[in-house]
Amino acid sequence: MPAQIYSPFTNFNFSNNKCFLTGQNLNSPEEQIQVFPQWLMSRYELEDKPFKLLDESMATYKDLKLPCTAEINELYLEPLENEIAAAFETGYEALKTLDEDKLFLWAGKLLYGIIFNEIQAGIKLQHSQGEEFNISQSIIHKFNNLHMMLQSLNLPIEFDGFKPYSLVLFKVDNAENVFGYRDEINTLTFSLRIKDFGFILCLQDNGANARYHKEALDKIADNILHPIQFEELNARFFYSAYLFNRLPEYDIFNIGDTISLEALPLRGTSSKPLFDDWMNKTYGQVLENFWKNWGFLLLEIIKNPEKPMSFLFNADGEFKDGNELGLQK
Repeated sequence: MPAQIYSPFTNFNFSNNKCFLTGQNLNSPEEQIQVFPQWLMSRYELEDKPFKLLDESMATYKDLKLPCTAEINELYLEPLENEIAAAFETGYEALKTLDEDKLFLWAGKLLYGIIFNEIQAGIKLQHSQGEEFNISQSIIHKFNNLHMMLQSLNLPIEFDGFKPYSLVLFKVDNAENVFGYRDEINTLTFSLRIKDFGFILCLQDNGANARYHKEALDKIADNILHPIQFEELNARFFYSAYLFNRLPEYDIFNIGDTISLEALPLRGTSSKPLFDDWMNKTYGQVLENFWKNWGFLLLEIIKNPEKPMSFLFNADGEFKDGNELGLQK
């Protein structure tokens, strides 16, 4: 019998007595894993730092957990964590050689863990107000696809000739012990800037955002980025992920014991571009937030509304050397 994909979104089961990945009943309430892995929290002293949920409630990093059977954790998740932890400890050069799918699965598991906790908090809040939990079908569609792909950790799921994500990795001249983490669960966008690297992941776009920014990425090439340059690129990706207006669809085939996912064309039957129009003012607002450490305000950023401030490229569109910016890290 072919392996069965589990979907918690079918019956909206987000209880703590079922494994988040397989739906199996847990043997004990102790069968949990940290959303932010312990090695990462210990390295950056995150355990007791505040983590704000979408309902404005505050948790700590260590409060965020996922129900997971000991077997699934031991067989599939711990080996992945160990491999990622070793690569992170070494830094950029190790990440460059890492299988991109593993970084996708690691970041996807973390982001899904946040989603799981957000949904639990949302259900609890709305039930306390006597309301049914409500979430848009398009969001469910994206979350469900991400969860399905995470099951390639424990099921023979293959991506047939495509990558479901955009991933860009750069060497970054970071300050020591920096922990630069961002996510946007509605667009399933994730970024992390630590050690001597930074990477950005759009987890459900079939590579569309990387193609959208191809010109900029080609100019940056393998250059080392100043942190403000990485955050500028980060802002571009987070904004374009917001502009991306397709919901990727996949055909699922059972081929022998393998579950094969085939991506349907993003364009579909619509003649509409894949991305909504880029608005510099809105982008400037995103950039202001991403540049908060350096104190640049929106009025400065969009002083020229046609050409927002950039530390990545000069007026001629050429890459700027990060060492010559004269800015703090």
